[in-house]
Amino acid sequence: MDVSVETLEGLETRLTITLPSETFEERLDVKLNEAKNKARLPGFRPGKIPLKEIRRRFGPSLRAELAGEMMQSSFYEAIAQESLNPAGPPTLEVKTMDPNVDLEFTATFELVPSVEVADLAKVEIKRPSTEITDEDIEKMVDRLKEQRISYEPVERASQADDQVTVDFEGSLDGELVESAKGSDASFVIGKGQMIEDFEKGATGLSKDQETKFEAVFPENYRAEELRGKTVEFSLTMKEVKEPKLPELNDEFFKEFGVEEGGEEAFRKEVLSNMEKELDNSVKNQLKQQVMDKLGELHDFEIPAPMISREIQVLKDQMMGQFQQPPGGRQNELNLPDELFKDQAEKRVKLGLVVNEIISKFELEVDQEKLDQHLQDLASSYAEPEQVIGWYRGNPEQMQNLEMGVLEDQVVDHIISKAQVEEVVADYDSVISGAAIAPPETQDEVEAEGESKSE
Repeated sequence: MDVSVETLEGLETRLTITLPSETFEERLDVKLNEAKNKARLPGFRPGKIPLKEIRRRFGPSLRAELAGEMMQSSFYEAIAQESLNPAGPPTLEVKTMDPNVDLEFTATFELVPSVEVADLAKVEIKRPSTEITDEDIEKMVDRLKEQRISYEPVERASQADDQVTVDFEGSLDGELVESAKGSDASFVIGKGQMIEDFEKGATGLSKDQETKFEAVFPENYRAEELRGKTVEFSLTMKEVKEPKLPELNDEFFKEFGVEEGGEEAFRKEVLSNMEKELDNSVKNQLKQQVMDKLGELHDFEIPAPMISREIQVLKDQMMGQFQQPPGGRQNELNLPDELFKDQAEKRVKLGLVVNEIISKFELEVDQEKLDQHLQDLASSYAEPEQVIGWYRGNPEQMQNLEMGVLEDQVVDHIISKAQVEEVVADYDSVISGAAIAPPETQDEVEAEGESKSE
């Protein structure tokens, strides 16, 4: 086998591979004899068909079949011989395939790029830091109480934070609007569950009281026919309920797994969970910063086949969120590749850089960290040992865990080389990410954090 390598534009490479005709014809004769023993032709006994007739009838198709097989096998031999790392399958093109002539073909493909790891000392990251105070614990207890809020009927006019049940219908230019009609509709005043003007119209009403008011719908309202329109509503208040926070008692504590020890034990459990959340948040923020900086410090061409594969992975993941089989709903929705391209490019680039760091610094999975990670993962289940056994009995799942642990080790390694600035802030700012967010986005981050805690 003769192999010549030609470097094309970018990452594209072309191999020209020549296979001796003698080898090809010998293998073709084997295929022809196999066909002779299996073929069934009118006028001939099985196995007695002349080889000349087999060659006439099946020679061209068997020649093409053998050429395909030999091109595939010789391609892999060639890339191993030349120490090449294709990013995807090649495009094969036959040059010669005539009898008693050397088989010659080309294989064109993109190479996985060679990555040179940047100076990790140039990585600049911020490490958020905080001390959990008694005030922080008190805020968290209040949030937990709000999550289990209940509502009780009251004989008074509705006000902010009340849960109300109403019947209503809206009209536009004197015509009733079906999409602006509701019966036994419940919502909490002041929580943004209805448009602002509608909530105002439902405020200050007692049970069985009726009212009429106008409401202006936002320009971005989900129902297109109501966007920016002023609708006249008729509303009947059917029930008013006021919020009632749960008491800090044994029943409440049991909902959080605290069976004994009362409020003191409960607050210790709250603190423990806050510490875990803090550790995870800081870890994730550090990791995100490291990955962002790695993307900034490394600039190289990314092979198109790798991007295409990653786009498909992202599509399948999105469809999985809709509980649809991969390749099913996505075809129905006809999701464009461009929707995923930027994210796919980023993921492929980071994957290549991380792999090169693992190789360059000879990083291996820390078994103790892997065991601890598995223990932490299993601890949230009723029978942790069964979960651990399941993972250890599934090589693919264990490999995923190992890669996750190894990736964390890469992050730790980079942090050990990087310039790290400690940023001290309050608990909520650290958890939300506002502590290290750019000034122009801090308000947005804080607002998002508050909405998640509600």
